[in-house]
Amino acid sequence: MAQKQNTQHALLIPWGHFAQETGLLSGIGAVNLNQKAYEHTPQAKVIEFLVAILSGVKYLQDISRAAHPLDKDVAVAEAWGQKGWADYTGVSRTLKKLTWTEVHALVGVLEQASQPFLESEQALLRAQGRGLEYDGDLTGLPVSNTSRTYPNAAYGHMSDEIRLGYQAGVVSLQSLTYGRLWLSVEHQAGDTVSCTQAEALVQAAEKRSGQRPRRRTELLQKRMEALVKSRAPAEKRLTTQQAKLAEVQRAKEEVAAQLREAGKPKRRAVLERRYVRRGKSVETARQKLQKTLSQMKAHLEDETALRQRLEQFEQDNAQNPQPIDACFRLDAGFGTYENIALLIEMGYAVYVKLHNHKITEMLKKKIAPKTLWTRVGENAEMVAW
Repeated sequence: MAQKQNTQHALLIPWGHFAQETGLLSGIGAVNLNQKAYEHTPQAKVIEFLVAILSGVKYLQDISRAAHPLDKDVAVAEAWGQKGWADYTGVSRTLKKLTWTEVHALVGVLEQASQPFLESEQALLRAQGRGLEYDGDLTGLPVSNTSRTYPNAAYGHMSDEIRLGYQAGVVSLQSLTYGRLWLSVEHQAGDTVSCTQAEALVQAAEKRSGQRPRRRTELLQKRMEALVKSRAPAEKRLTTQQAKLAEVQRAKEEVAAQLREAGKPKRRAVLERRYVRRGKSVETARQKLQKTLSQMKAHLEDETALRQRLEQFEQDNAQNPQPIDACFRLDAGFGTYENIALLIEMGYAVYVKLHNHKITEMLKKKIAPKTLWTRVGENAEMVAW
């Protein structure tokens, strides 16, 4: 009969047996970590770190110094297939020596262990004729403002405060069984803003789920055609400004020639003032031309990016014989015009709050006292055009 063990971490016991049954522990144990093993292997200390996270420790030292230290819990160690736990200092050293290649390999093991649950949920959604519903967000992860040891931490807006830390780009899938399945978490510097991360969240969701909707190439094609047409005024302005610059340069050169031949002081003074004015005209014309050239360059870069995106979308559709229906829900920080256009063209139905208060003001002007609102929740009504 097995010896009875006491534990203050009861929920970790079934989780440990579950991790053994799903192959999570054997998967971590098979990852090659280029570190020496003394009393505990580096893989065992990685498992200990995982268990510590599941136990809810806030600081790594809590493994050994909490009121009920995890590294003294024999019952949990046995449930997780370990003879015992290392001191938190040993765990810290192992984590510090991990390479990014090793970290990505460990993440791959975690994703492989959770993949069957994701696939079963997607199969259940397909069986019921439902599409995928994603939620994406950027969540602040603050650290101590006085810390100097967190790599790539930066000050940013977190929970209505300016804090030092990170921004986690998170994506989840609405699940009929579990309510929500977390698909991806990517850490960014604390000063990262939402509007720069919309495409990355969508790509992370598609990579993890292995599915994507049909790209709406026809919409992207129309946007590209409109962008090309919008270049015409700038091209016309460019031609005019080039001619104007040549004209004022000739005028300046003419004054310079007259100045070289001028003999009388009074005449020379007049020409000198005129030469200064012509120089200012040349500089003004050059600045206007340079501004137009910069605008043209940015315009052509946008066109090139859209053409490359169109080629990629056409390739995506060719390689996706069974596209899915999917929607993406995002907060206001993601709701720029470019992000909304991109996600729609990627094939998603997009639910996003307004990024700009001016849009709200514009929409309010369309509301009349007799406008009929539709109740869409306990505390929400909607009107749509």
